[in-house]
Amino acid sequence: MAQLYFKYGVMGSSKTANALMARFNYEERGQKALLVKPRMDTRDGDHQVVSRIGLTYPCIYFDEMQQLTVMELEQNACIIVDEAQFLTREEVMYLVYLVDDLGIPVMCYGLRADFKGDLFPGSEALLVMADKIEEIKTVCWCGRKATFNARFDRSGKVLKEGEQVVLGANDQYIGLCRRHWMTGDLGPDFEVDRR
Repeated sequence: MAQLYFKYGVMGSSKTANALMARFNYEERGQKALLVKPRMDTRDGDHQVVSRIGLTYPCIYFDEMQQLTVMELEQNACIIVDEAQFLTREEVMYLVYLVDDLGIPVMCYGLRADFKGDLFPGSEALLVMADKIEEIKTVCWCGRKATFNARFDRSGKVLKEGEQVVLGANDQYIGLCRRHWMTGDLGPDFEVDRR
């Protein structure tokens, strides 16, 4: 029976690497997995999913997937969505349709909350609608579980205000435990890239 999965974690927890490995596992078994991401994710280039450890694979955008016919969609053993936090509630409901009505498993990977500690709309809808929810864990600099995404400026100050979406990676975000996110402590070895 097909299910909707939401696998979430903070920045740097290998969500994208996990998505690409899941896609490879299907391919290795002779099955097709459709790799998808929201169009607003332009950080790694056009029609590409790229992990921090260097794994990369072509993808289609979510709106392009919605234009596929039922027959084209059903040719996939699974649909894998990266950066799922950027989905709208309506887009998540489309994924529910794919699972419930077409019987296609859907695996979504993304952040649960933003740098302010607020849920992303896509993540909120997935937390409500997903059949299975799994945390992809990583650690804070102190060794505790990292559960918050900290955005920082060029001086190393942790920010708690601003636009919800600012695309970036290690140059602007880091995963922290709740304690160090609350205090804005990036750790004793943290160095800011001032380029």
